[in-house]
Amino acid sequence: MRYFIVFSYNGTDFHGSQTQPNGNTVQSEIEAAFATILREAVPLTFAGRTDAGVHAEKMVAHFDWYKELPDNLTGRLNNLLPPTIAISDLYPVKECAHARFDATARTYRYRITTRKDPFLYITHTRVASGLDFEAMNNAAQWLLGQQDFSSFCRAHTDAKTMICDVREARWVQENETEAYFVITANRFLRNMVRAIVGTLFEVGRHKITEDQFGEIIAAHDRKHAGHSAPAEGLSLVDIKYPANIVITRNRQ
Repeated sequence: MRYFIVFSYNGTDFHGSQTQPNGNTVQSEIEAAFATILREAVPLTFAGRTDAGVHAEKMVAHFDWYKELPDNLTGRLNNLLPPTIAISDLYPVKECAHARFDATARTYRYRITTRKDPFLYITHTRVASGLDFEAMNNAAQWLLGQQDFSSFCRAHTDAKTMICDVREARWVQENETEAYFVITANRFLRNMVRAIVGTLFEVGRHKITEDQFGEIIAAHDRKHAGHSAPAEGLSLVDIKYPANIVITRNRQ
């Protein structure tokens, strides 16, 4: 039986989401908890990867298990996991369901604040006041649609295509000191959102124009874009799947 597991994490203390040779990761923590409870290794396949310091309010992974799962598995996993990782759901799906390839949309938020706040520094990036949000929103319209996003992709990536379909891209001002950028697409390239936000900051500071932002996209070259925004402000907030891949919503 194949299962989807839904979880969230604060990425501050992790070297990214997926297992690496050196450094603690979200995947290694969850797989270790599974192994303790089930007495066997349970490899997880994530819906995507996040870099060191990036958070997820909703991440999904799948795993296969050939026996009946123990009662209250979600609760038992949470008891073993550090406070920075929380399992929210675990349910069976069709045998062919895939956490990564069946996802139809992913949404990220990048949060910023202009004030020094000891409770926000982990989840928000502090920026100087005076950003032109109208200009940044106008520039963000260049992102919409299906196109090549090589200009916002980390070099030497193993992606087979640079084409992404961006369906939403906008800045929202929550109050005088806090705002966020929300972007939804069918898929994202490595470092794509942080590179986009870093370049939009240059628009907001009037270092480049809205039209020049469009020219950067059309250049298909990372050297033309701005620096990547810091990791702490970025969170994966949602992943969508077709409803027909779920067998039942009985929680584990």
